[in-house]
This record gives sequence, structure tokens and C-alpha cells, in this order.
Amino acid sequence: MTNCIETNKKTKRIIITGFGGQGIILIGRIMGKSAAIGDHMESTMVQSYGPESRGGACSAQVIISDKNIHFPYIKIPDILACMSQSGYDKYKVDINRGTVILVDQNLVRYKKKPGIDFFSIPATRMAEDFGKKMMANIIMLGFVTAVTKIISMDAARSTVAESVPKGTEELNIKAFDAGSSYGLSMIKGGEKKVTGQTGAGL
Repeated sequence: MTNCIETNKKTKRIIITGFGGQGIILIGRIMGKSAAIGDHMESTMVQSYGPESRGGACSAQVIISDKNIHFPYIKIPDILACMSQSGYDKYKVDINRGTVILVDQNLVRYKKKPGIDFFSIPATRMAEDFGKKMMANIIMLGFVTAVTKIISMDAARSTVAESVPKGTEELNIKAFDAGSSYGLSMIKGGEKKVTGQTGAGL
């Protein structure tokens, strides 16, 4: 039986970070749309870029709640998903003992810390196996969805299909399923499962 982290907290604050060109903003948009349309929650997203559109720092801040969201900016994230070392280095100072960290293990070095739940996935390598390195973001989205349950699988999968370029829907759904299957296998293998009122809690 896996351990569970229980909470009654219904507002979730998620930061997804990486560099321009990885599709970080798309992850945030899919999360927010999935929450709002598929799961009937309130959601906001704030995006930021570095000085370069490609290769510079990039992040998406997503808040999902069952009540009105009055301030869309995040100081301390409940969930931090990182697809670059510089992104992790920037936001690691803002995490606390309640933060769940998820990283692309091909791109981020992380030393486990007491009281911090940590999960990693070789998203970039898995995307390369698909022959589409640019789909690492969709693999990471599937992984985050499976581990945290921040949005429902059905809502996320449907939104992925609506959000990717026409003709690539099937391949992107396969990428999402690969990431979610990896996350579910980690949980079943004895990792701590993150649960809560909206499907995820910290």
C-alpha cells in the first residue's frame, strides 16, 4: 500500500518552468483549459519569457481552484515542474516542505531533500524515442497529471487533442499516455501518491 499525503486544500498553485522552445506555455494552457472546461474549476495562467523567445528562461504559473481567484501570481508553488536546470535554480528558493517537485531527469539535477516529495521522468529521452523531441512537454504533462491528479486524465487528454497541430493529435495523445503511464508506474511501485479534493493535494 502506498503512502498518501492528505489535505483539504482546494486551491493549487503550479509553476512549470523551462526554456523557450520547449512548449512550456502550452503545458500551462492545457492545464488551465482542462481545469476550467473539463473539470469545471476556476483557473488562471500567467506566462513569462526571458529576453530571447527561444532558449531563454520561460515559465507558466497556473492556479486552479474551486473558488474565485483574485491574484494570479504565485510566490510559493504547491507543484513545481522543471524542464531546465536554470528554471529549477530560479524557483528552488521559493519551495517549502509542502511543495511537490517534478523534473525532466535528462535536463535537471536535483538532490533529494527531507520533507520534499520528488518525482523525475526522462521526458526528453522518451520524446526522442518517439522521434519527436519537441513532444517532451506533452510527456511531462502526462507525468504531472498522473502523479499529482491536479487535473483529470480525461480532461487533459481531450484538451491535448484540441491544442496540438492538426494531424499530430494521435501521436501527442500517445506521448501524453506514455508520460502518465510512467507516473502511474512510479506510484504503484511504492512512491508517495499525491491526492486531494480536486484530485491532487500536497
